[in-house]
Amino acid sequence: MRIRQLIHAAILPAVLAPGLALATNGYLSHAYGVKAQGLAGTGIALPQDGLAAATNPAGTAFVGNRVDVGLTWFRPNRNAEIAGNGAGLNGSYDGNDTQNFFIPEIGYVQQINPQFAAGVAVYGNGGMNTDYGNNPFRAFGASGSAGVNLEQLFVSPSIAWKFDENHALGLAVNFAYQRFKAEGIQPFAVASAAPGNFTNRGSDSSTGWGFRLGYTGKLTPDLTFGATWASKTWTGKFDKYQGLFAEDGGFDIPSNFGVGLSWKATSALTLAADVQRIQYSDVKSVGNQLGQLFSGNAFGSADGPGFGWKDVTVAKIGVSYDINEWTLRGGYSHATQPIPRDQTLLNILAPGVVQDHLSLGATWNLSKSGELSVAYTHAFKKTVNGSGSIPLAYGGGEANIDLAEDIFGVAYGWKF
Repeated sequence: MRIRQLIHAAILPAVLAPGLALATNGYLSHAYGVKAQGLAGTGIALPQDGLAAATNPAGTAFVGNRVDVGLTWFRPNRNAEIAGNGAGLNGSYDGNDTQNFFIPEIGYVQQINPQFAAGVAVYGNGGMNTDYGNNPFRAFGASGSAGVNLEQLFVSPSIAWKFDENHALGLAVNFAYQRFKAEGIQPFAVASAAPGNFTNRGSDSSTGWGFRLGYTGKLTPDLTFGATWASKTWTGKFDKYQGLFAEDGGFDIPSNFGVGLSWKATSALTLAADVQRIQYSDVKSVGNQLGQLFSGNAFGSADGPGFGWKDVTVAKIGVSYDINEWTLRGGYSHATQPIPRDQTLLNILAPGVVQDHLSLGATWNLSKSGELSVAYTHAFKKTVNGSGSIPLAYGGGEANIDLAEDIFGVAYGWKF
């Protein structure tokens, strides 16, 4: 009964939490679970807690019976500059009128028998937020603040089958809830198939589902290999924004896959590395370029413009070291750039340009059944300077965007 109450207590604020937003590797989170945050997201072959299913559901076969509850503070710093524009947009713009976000998480794993483990993970899958009090598009006739807010919550029940002592397969079903709103981009509505459902329509939501498969295997007593693949998450449309997003408001969540290794170099030292691929280009509202507009495809149409994002490859490395009742962690990750230099105009609203994360973390083992974990991550400032980014129809010139992030997470784990 106590475990059930803990789960309910964590899921409810996760569903209701305002300002649940992320923007790390594109718009997907760089890490799921505070322990993984301390390793810059490394975890495909290194399951550590009840959030393991979010990265690789096979890992839940190796974490024992546990509940983990955490909260992450996320603070992005996003800015834009427009230069050389003939329509009056020139200037520097601060997108930080809303800047502090809090993201809850919970993971629960129960070993059913020596072969099977089941669990559920509830976490922020990704998101994006900008809030420009000084609207960059005011010279076009825009009014009020400009910006977007995208929030994605996953509830992922999972099962893992340990088909021998050292190898497991896992399946997680990802039930998604996402919420979106856009403000202050009225001038672009004239190029929409549904201009009344383009901007300033308040928050809209959609739900959907997908699944994640995984394998974890100990190749030797000290070397573990992991592999995982997540399907596209098929979601309903944002009806209030059917004139903004391609396919009448479609906004599916992209598929991704990855592999990882972990090596227990000594009894205290563990090294791990992951490579992940995120397929943003498979979602038209994210991957289609602005140039679609000038090929006769209006905003919101079947092949309408998106943000022009490319697929992303992420490389992550992490190290952990056990000393007495402490586990110390560090990690670094690097991602390829999702936003081309000729696509920065619309990405003033979604500047997911950071590429490098440096993380530190620690777990304090308070007792045999309780542990406290913390992690800090800095995403280094990245600027993408536009090149041919503003079409002549909008006055030409260039849009330059930048983003940096600070992330701090804390979690408590119960082992039973």
